Amino acid sequence: MKKIYFQGTFGAYSHLAALSIDKEAEIIPCKTFDECFLKASKDSNSKIIVPESNRITGNIGIEYLIFKYRLNIYLEYFQKIEHNLLGLPGTKIKEIKDVYSHGQALSQCSKFIKNQNFIEHVRADTAGSAQMVSKVKDKSKAAIASSLSAKTYNLEVIKKNIENEKGNLTRFLVMGKNILQPDYGKKKYITSFLFKLKSKPAALYQSLSGFAIHSVNLTKLQSYPEKNTFDSYFFLCDLDGHIEDLKVQKIIRGTWATL
Repeated sequence: MKKIYFQGTFGAYSHLAALSIDKEAEIIPCKTFDECFLKASKDSNSKIIVPESNRITGNIGIEYLIFKYRLNIYLEYFQKIEHNLLGLPGTKIKEIKDVYSHGQALSQCSKFIKNQNFIEHVRADTAGSAQMVSKVKDKSKAAIASSLSAKTYNLEVIKKNIENEKGNLTRFLVMGKNILQPDYGKKKYITSFLFKLKSKPAALYQSLSGFAIHSVNLTKLQSYPEKNTFDSYFFLCDLDGHIEDLKVQKIIRGTWATL
């Protein structure tokens, strides 16, 4: 059976995204992102699904693991983030004093929390917070998490969609060890790639000028220093186009051959 690893606990938004990608796969939680990448790098029959960025809060910060493990990116998936107030069955809002969740989730629900005069408690993840509330069996404690977490830990959704801004999305990347790429056709494609530059004047400008010359849209550029040095940097890039697109090949062959 195929495996999909995710960081967190059952009921997390990553778990929800994994179910949307492949309901038939064995979905396995990991304590850390590093553990996800490590397991996939050793098992060609597995994939990982990891959050890369959020529409509101920006980059999640997994780029260094992409540089470290060099897994292949197969596709992107956008998961709608809808935060819910979860408590023990029968709990009323007025009974709740403490609310637990990941720091970002608490921040994204700050208006609701302030209006209810809840005391915030930051924990490692949203689903883990729901699991804790389920175990302690104290109606004064609630969690902010997904509706899947409510089902997973037998909690009640006391209040739906309590986030400050509606329509929040997290971009997930599905990655694995095997090299796979879609056949080149008329669809829209994203090509992700890494390159390294020495820290010297105009190096980045020279490497990127080909995108403007060939009218290729660069949608992501993230830098990260090479291990134990600030003399050279890795760059993670996304561009609109297929690796077999002639314009994309001209950029890669023409620009980096001269660097």
